[in-house]
Amino acid sequence: MDNTLIVTSSDKGVEYFADALRQAGITQVLTVVSGGEARRRLLERSFDLVVIDFPLQDESGEDLARHISANGVAQVILVVPSQFYDAISNLCEDDGVLVISKPINKKILWLTLKLARSVHARLALLRTENLKLKQRVEDIRLASRAKWLLVSYLGVSEPEAHRHIEKQAMDLRLPKRVIAEGIIKTYENL
Repeated sequence: MDNTLIVTSSDKGVEYFADALRQAGITQVLTVVSGGEARRRLLERSFDLVVIDFPLQDESGEDLARHISANGVAQVILVVPSQFYDAISNLCEDDGVLVISKPINKKILWLTLKLARSVHARLALLRTENLKLKQRVEDIRLASRAKWLLVSYLGVSEPEAHRHIEKQAMDLRLPKRVIAEGIIKTYENL
C-alpha cells in the first residue's frame, strides 16, 4: 500500500497522519480537506488506502468512507470521536471500513494499518482470481458460439467443431480464444 489519501480538515490531523504513515513506510501521501475534494481526487486516480478524520468541512465522513469502500479498491480507515465510535462502527463495518476511536493510540493506529495492508493484499489476490475466472468464462462463451457457428454453417457435429477449434489452435500456436474470435468474425458476417 503505497498510495494514500488523507482526508482531514485540521492541520494537526494532516501532520499526525502524514507522520504516522511515513513511519509505516508509506511515502506517497496526498492530503485533502473535504469530502467533495476527496471524491474528485478518487475520480482522477486510485488509492490503496484512504484515512478519513471525522468530521470533515463539508460532511461527517462516514458516507464518504462507505462510498469509497463499496466502489473502489482502497482500504478505508475512519477516525471518529469516541462518543460516535459505536454508532459509526456499526454503520460502517458491513462495508469493510476500519473504524478507530479518538484520541488515537499509536499502537492501535499501527495495528489498524497492518490490518488494512493485510486486507488489501488479500483483496488484490481475490480480484486477480476473479479477473482470471471472468476471462475463462468469456473464453468458454466465445468457443461455444464459434462451435455453434461451425455446426450451423458447415454441418459438422459439436465434437467435430470442438476438435476443429483445438486443432487450429495447436497448428497455429494460438489460443483457442483467438481461433474462436476468427470463426465468429468469419461466419457472423455471412
